[in-house]
Amino acid sequence: MMMNLFSIFDPTSTFLPSLSLNWSSTLIMMFLLPSTYWLILSRKSILLNNLLYKINLEIKILLNSKINSTLMFASLFLFILFNNFMGLFPYIFTSTSHLATCMTLSVPLWLSLMLFGWIKNMNHMFTHLVPQNTPNALMSFMVLIESISNLIRPLTLAVRLTANIIAGHLLMTLLSSIGTKIMMLSSSLLVVTQISLLILEYAVSIIQAYVFMVLITLYSSEVK
Repeated sequence: MMMNLFSIFDPTSTFLPSLSLNWSSTLIMMFLLPSTYWLILSRKSILLNNLLYKINLEIKILLNSKINSTLMFASLFLFILFNNFMGLFPYIFTSTSHLATCMTLSVPLWLSLMLFGWIKNMNHMFTHLVPQNTPNALMSFMVLIESISNLIRPLTLAVRLTANIIAGHLLMTLLSSIGTKIMMLSSSLLVVTQISLLILEYAVSIIQAYVFMVLITLYSSEVK
């Protein structure tokens, strides 16, 4: 005879004398959950995935196609962005402020695109040398101008990135060098100016990485 109605809720279930199963039912749901439940991304991973998704959409719009091969351009953007950001921390070498680094990025990409375009579709590449509706008298002159413009593209890419990174760093260095030579009130103003300039440099780092990626993408869209 049952002495107490609530005794059925007593934790007395066992599988073996030394193995209690009292609370095992509480943990059973852990094993029934799908494995993807535990693969929760961190905030950094979610931010990076969202950034890559936006970059892929932007590249596809620029290329005006449905191709999924945007890894090279997205990786280029993240590489430049990371180096620009790291250069804003004290005592860290800023590789993108050196022309040699930027030329190493721009020249191989531009050269590979040009070789691919001229080998695969030479007629299409020739059409880019003569803009549409160009008078016959100016065709030879336009071919020369377009050829020079095409040849200096890797240089302009590298110089644009290098010059913008150097300019901000130099201005911050010049302002910080006079910090010990001014009065306390002026020092407070200098700190505010430095912080504002640092925020501006972060914006410049993003913009320059984006501009570099967009220009390379546009150059690749001319190659079919």
